[in-house]
Amino acid sequence: MIRTLVVEDDALTAEAHADYLGRIDGFELVGIARTAAVAQATIRGSVHGASIDLVLLDMNLPDGHGLELARRIRSSGIPVDIIAITAVRETDVVRTAISAGVVQYLIKPFSFAVFRDRLESYLEYRRKLESSGTATTQADIDGMLASLRPTAPATLPKGLAAPTLAVFVAYLRAAPGPVSSVQAAGALELSRVTARRYLEHLADNGRAIRTPRYGAPGRPEFEYHWVV
Repeated sequence: MIRTLVVEDDALTAEAHADYLGRIDGFELVGIARTAAVAQATIRGSVHGASIDLVLLDMNLPDGHGLELARRIRSSGIPVDIIAITAVRETDVVRTAISAGVVQYLIKPFSFAVFRDRLESYLEYRRKLESSGTATTQADIDGMLASLRPTAPATLPKGLAAPTLAVFVAYLRAAPGPVSSVQAAGALELSRVTARRYLEHLADNGRAIRTPRYGAPGRPEFEYHWVV
């Protein structure tokens, strides 16, 4: 099991990432750290107890930048891998993160499918690394590094279009609260059936949460709100 620490200051996002992690075989959640100080203390404490293998690291923390935390982890000599999970996409930050030993860089927002792909790629990398023994060949190294590369993105289901999906993503992210397919259809000037298909797709892929809305007679209507 890959023992994993989630470092994220936003409570809802942290819980979403922890939930995502719990849905992937091979990973165990050690805990959630909301600040760089707590994360560093947790990682240092793991040296004397159960080890931490992987850190899912946000870049924007209330008491410091994620890059500084990554540097401190590296300078401490603790063998912990880091996957950056952040909305920061500036090239200089990405370059510095890679030089600080970040093995994957995942930009928010993303679907559960993308998250799962990155984590399973990392798991495959670890398996190849641990099975290589004390010496490796060039082919072994090439295989390990190839495991960290993302697979090609899955195509959308028939009838769904990427530009329209992007419109629904923007709408849900900007919505002040949960919305129904009726509300989305009215706001985006689309049919209720079309709105429901896109909202259901986002919910099925973990990008939105689907909950029943009660209050009217008959079957409950579902409402949706953005996750990450």
